[in-house]
Amino acid sequence: MGARSGRIELITREQDGPLELEPDYLRSDGASTRSPRRTRIWEFDASLHCSIIGTCLTTAELRHVFDKLKIGAAASAHELHALGVTLAGRREPGAKFLQKALDRRHHIAISRYAKAKDPAALAAMWAESLKQGDIPGAYWAILTHPLATEAIVKQAFGDVHMLSHLVGAANRADIRRLRELEQQNGDLAEKVERQQRRLQEGFVSRDRTIRQLSAMLATSVRAELPSARTPNDAEAADHTIRDLKRRLAHEIVRRERSDARAGELAAALGQAEEALHRSQRQRETLQHELEDMEAHLATLAQPTASGAAERFDLSGITVLYVGGRAHQIPQIKRLIERAGARFFHHDGGIEQSSGLLPGLISRADRVLFPIDCVSHGAAAVVKRLCRASGRSYEPLRTSSLACVLIALLRKSASREEAAVQ
Repeated sequence: MGARSGRIELITREQDGPLELEPDYLRSDGASTRSPRRTRIWEFDASLHCSIIGTCLTTAELRHVFDKLKIGAAASAHELHALGVTLAGRREPGAKFLQKALDRRHHIAISRYAKAKDPAALAAMWAESLKQGDIPGAYWAILTHPLATEAIVKQAFGDVHMLSHLVGAANRADIRRLRELEQQNGDLAEKVERQQRRLQEGFVSRDRTIRQLSAMLATSVRAELPSARTPNDAEAADHTIRDLKRRLAHEIVRRERSDARAGELAAALGQAEEALHRSQRQRETLQHELEDMEAHLATLAQPTASGAAERFDLSGITVLYVGGRAHQIPQIKRLIERAGARFFHHDGGIEQSSGLLPGLISRADRVLFPIDCVSHGAAAVVKRLCRASGRSYEPLRTSSLACVLIALLRKSASREEAAVQ
């Protein structure tokens, strides 16, 4: 163990067996000798550097640090991460730049955690941050906090490690669902193709039969009627004509039935094509949502998702959410307010008066409403008022929290593009 105050090391105790986190600022009697200052990154053991660099800094922020050091210009995302982990243990020159970048990136979380007066309060704040998904800043703030004990550091390290597994499992489930939709889409396209082929074959067979019957009738009339010189010949000719007419009538009935069947097949084909288009649109929508969700979730555990967390910033705007399910409103409120925006809600006229909508819309910068959980009347009123007042509105595919998150990510990205231009 190093004698430096505030340094945390991962050591293996042969007599105890498992890998433990042991801070050198704890005396054998359990009393703390730590100075009331935050721990610096180079004072941590290298075993913690990987989780700190991977969780608390994006690839873009790492590249910015290395640009200042004039190293790693052509490095890949993985190489940048490995270089960051290596330099984190060297105070001069790399670790000091990393320390400044982390403190500047997470100064809000550091200030919030500084209010903790004892380890119990610190652990409670970490549990709340973990519940809300506010991981990167909270992880850096709790590891470097002067009151962080061995148990707290071990708990935070374990929670972040398990979070990466949970995010990976969620991404795998979304990818599996997308593949199922693609398989269903392929089966539906094959069914439509088979129906089109059978319909075309029916039309060809009908036209060929009509042509054959018409030719047979014309040939019989020309060949038999002029040679009917006796009553028996005339009777035979009449019998032949009646037989041909009967067969023609039968074929006409068959043709009419074929036309009716063709109409039914055409209607079924139209429905199948519409179902195919809906499936394709749903697949594209789920694909876009999955990509945006992966970009946002990657900031929690994936060091290669550059800049995703930076785009999720809605500070200074007001969001109005109309409709939705009552039990989801608190979650949506927390999500929007964590992004820095102000949140208003109207239930779409269930208990609240629709007369409140004009005032709320006039105060909002962005209006969201889920099309599966709001009345048609309320949706029409929202659209009309937004167009009249020049407000931006967006219908959401469902009332799920994921759809709200995707809409907020798009809004944040559009604000960043507007700021750059």
